[in-house]
Amino acid sequence: MINRLPERWQYRLLLWPLPILLLLCYVIPFAGIVTWSVTLPELGVDNYARLANDPSIHAVLWRTLHLCAIVGVCALLLAFLMAYCWLYSSSRWQRWVELCIFLPFFISVLVRTFGWLVALRNNGLVNSWLQDLGLIDSPLALTRNTLGVIIAMVHFMVPFAFFPLLSSMRQIDDRVLLAARGLGASRLRVFISVFLPQTLPGLLGAFIMVFVFCLGFFIIPAILGGGSTLMAAEYVFLQMFQTYNWGIGAALCVLMLVLVSGLVWLLMRFSRVERLVG
Repeated sequence: MINRLPERWQYRLLLWPLPILLLLCYVIPFAGIVTWSVTLPELGVDNYARLANDPSIHAVLWRTLHLCAIVGVCALLLAFLMAYCWLYSSSRWQRWVELCIFLPFFISVLVRTFGWLVALRNNGLVNSWLQDLGLIDSPLALTRNTLGVIIAMVHFMVPFAFFPLLSSMRQIDDRVLLAARGLGASRLRVFISVFLPQTLPGLLGAFIMVFVFCLGFFIIPAILGGGSTLMAAEYVFLQMFQTYNWGIGAALCVLMLVLVSGLVWLLMRFSRVERLVG
């Protein structure tokens, strides 16, 4: 029956499940969240007024944005080095880079978080190696604090920055680089003046993607932060399921969605999205 339809209608029919899925799974639930934010515990905008005036919520938001920015920069640096290495190294090194990128995808975030907890604790692998090498005399505090959260989040987010950067690098015309070298520019000058500027859209896109993903982190801060690194997602969970203050939790969800929407707009405005996935 579908084959009897015109070709353009066949494509439209195949695409129909997508808007229905978005409507059922995102639009309708989000409409409920918006409703809760202005109706619980009573009708009004008191929850948004609290978001604007409560110093404890400001501290959570600032900590979340601060950590997301740090993780974004660190993940970007590591992913840039790995993408550059993959692009210009031998096939043997390319396989090592691919192993480092793809292997984490087959391990759940919960398993990786507990793995980092074991590795970073006082008598874990990292502190043991540093003490065996004579670099430290006493164990470093690498868990139950912000440092441990950053290390685990960077490890999780590097692959998400790697692919947009690699896609952006692969679209650079090698003839431009050869022309710069032919005109007498050194390798460092070619990298700084020619290669790096052409990867800026990829850098911007990768940073925004990592930043947006980090805004919703819950498991890593909860386990490795040990309660001392409370981020927005965990704060929403506590408000809704511990203190049963659903209104303030819903208002914070709406605020985070507005922030994410603004970042996505920047991504669409200043970066060619097709270059990040092509």
